[in-house]
Amino acid sequence: MSVALLWVASIALMAQPGVFSRDELIKYTPDWKGERMADGRPRVPDAILQRMKAVTLEEAWAVLRNEGFRYQYEDGWQQIHPGKTLVGRALTVMWMPGRPDIHKVIDEQGKRDGRIGAHNAWPVDMLQPGDVYVGDHFGLKEDGPSIGDNVGNSIYARSGNGIVYDGAVRDIEGLEDLENFTSFVRHYHPSHHTSSLGPRLNSTLIGINTPVRIGMATVMPGDVVLGKRGGVVFIPAHLAEKVVKTSEVVRLRDMFGHQRLKEGKYTSGQIDTRWSDEIERDFSQWLRDYADKLPVPAAQIQEILRERTW
Repeated sequence: MSVALLWVASIALMAQPGVFSRDELIKYTPDWKGERMADGRPRVPDAILQRMKAVTLEEAWAVLRNEGFRYQYEDGWQQIHPGKTLVGRALTVMWMPGRPDIHKVIDEQGKRDGRIGAHNAWPVDMLQPGDVYVGDHFGLKEDGPSIGDNVGNSIYARSGNGIVYDGAVRDIEGLEDLENFTSFVRHYHPSHHTSSLGPRLNSTLIGINTPVRIGMATVMPGDVVLGKRGGVVFIPAHLAEKVVKTSEVVRLRDMFGHQRLKEGKYTSGQIDTRWSDEIERDFSQWLRDYADKLPVPAAQIQEILRERTW
């Protein structure tokens, strides 16, 4: 079913136009078996999000690719606070080019539902701590920015986090003043969007917490956002723990290999290939010897050891 049809279905089931219900979010994230947010989004544990910060884009991409998720990465961003890492749970927002008849219906329904302020404030009011605002604003630049320093401050106050925004921001200096507003955006432009009815209408907010397309990536509400050095991976909630654990195994094996190479115990040819049984046994013993000094939870190291036959 297309995003447009999903949106129509949610209209029929809810008073709030373009907002997935809790039941719909559960329906369209069936592989997630854990805790959920009040709105129905998967709630990947904070501990997994914290460990996710050390995962590389390559490691996350490889796990997702192997699981059949080919369209979860997007690059070509401008960054606010380059070099910092963005991790959090996605709250999704979808804009479309302004269309007065649809816009009027959504505007009137929003007022009946008690929504306050302009349309760009509606999803901001729904953010929870740790969320990442993920917005598809169809790459609109001139007259496109729906996020400036006021909205940005509100996003940051509610989530403590940044944004992934396929559109333009304004008031860039004010956004840079937010120390941990680590964000990935398409453009900067000094203009601002117009989402009120009239001849200058250019954007209609069509969906909140619905599936969205960010470039060539499909994003579901509750996906884990991992943004680093110009690229962003959107990790389905049910694969987040696997991504973290796979990354940690790779990291430990790299640490072991580098240490043994410096010690001269093995050659680069021995390390940079499938390890022999001898090296595998040495790695297991190394894990036991250094368990309390490694940058991985002790429980994860014990789990790795239990799964090994060496």
